[in-house]
Amino acid sequence: MINYESLTIFDKEFKRLFKKYLSLEKDLNVLKDALELFPTGQSNNSEIIYNSEEIKVVKTRLFCRYLKGSTLRLVYVYYPKENKICFLEIYFKGDKVNEDRERIKGYLKEIGVK
Repeated sequence: MINYESLTIFDKEFKRLFKKYLSLEKDLNVLKDALELFPTGQSNNSEIIYNSEEIKVVKTRLFCRYLKGSTLRLVYVYYPKENKICFLEIYFKGDKVNEDRERIKGYLKEIGVK
């Protein structure tokens, strides 16, 4: 069983998006079920954007029933040894082209990864 946590800024983004897309909480739970089997994602729906023995930063698609074909993007850090995932960012692809690289760098620096 994977333990989940999230950054405060992720929680704020999630809350804002949840007001627009009411299925988002259930959609995230579906993703969590998939992450239990494939913690670094699967096929072309996920991309590992940082990879080390200790952690893997993954960007994945989050399918939202309210979006009807469009997807959200979710960035998280997977800790294989601790079997833990920390959600860093969630955004709608139509609003933002790419993930916040500065946020990822800041998080990696905060946890002591160079």
